[in-house]
Amino acid sequence: EIDGLILPDLPFEEKEEFHPICSQYGVDLISLIAPTSKNRIAMIAKEAEGFIYIVSSLGVTGVRSEIKTDLDSIVKVIRKNTDVPCAIGISTPEQAKKMADISDGAIVGSAIIKLLEKHGKEAPDYIGEYVRSMKNAIR
Repeated sequence: EIDGLILPDLPFEEKEEFHPICSQYGVDLISLIAPTSKNRIAMIAKEAEGFIYIVSSLGVTGVRSEIKTDLDSIVKVIRKNTDVPCAIGISTPEQAKKMADISDGAIVGSAIIKLLEKHGKEAPDYIGEYVRSMKNAIR
């Protein structure tokens, strides 16, 4: 069963092309908020469903060793405009700890795909260890 759909390159202004179909099948169309969203953050947050995916930096999140974006400000604007939870794209346990203090969740995708590419059939052990390190960081 699918609960939500993330279309990473879908501009907010074009979501109506997909939203009616998602609604018809009870699937949340997940909104993304990027550092470049600026004055559109409130508007995106007000219409969000499921959760909000906060893109922590431009480019592929999984290759960023440091997040320099002012995520606190983005989360504050989101919180003023919706109760929908927000999650931030991260790649390291240190980032998980820091982002757990300001958001409702963490999103890890690119780093897991890299482990899969690197280790092939042996990847599950490495991915399990990686996910545990993330979980342990936020305890």
